[in-house]
Amino acid sequence: MIDVDPDRFEELVTAALADVPRELADRLDNVVLFIEDDAPSHDPHLLGLYDGIPLTERDSTYAGVVPDRIFVYRNPTLAICETEEDVVEEVRITVVHEIAHFFGIDDARLHELGYA
Repeated sequence: MIDVDPDRFEELVTAALADVPRELADRLDNVVLFIEDDAPSHDPHLLGLYDGIPLTERDSTYAGVVPDRIFVYRNPTLAICETEEDVVEEVRITVVHEIAHFFGIDDARLHELGYA
């Protein structure tokens, strides 16, 4: 386990988000990203979570809803990493993974693509 302070972790998440291809980033709509220290108690090893209505499930009735949320969890990520380079890679994978859920891509497909 490596220790990365919250400010540095936020920098890594911001960098991972900035690396998302522009054609995808521009399509992110009504979604916000949060960084939290700990995952929910019912799944303490979770690295990230998408909470919302995927783009593929939005229809003409989609209006006036609260923003979707993407969470990245610092402590579970640090627990599986030994170096800052490991953290950079895990954060990148987590950010892409959760954004993919926003676009309606499921876990099975993400595993096939190497974003598990």
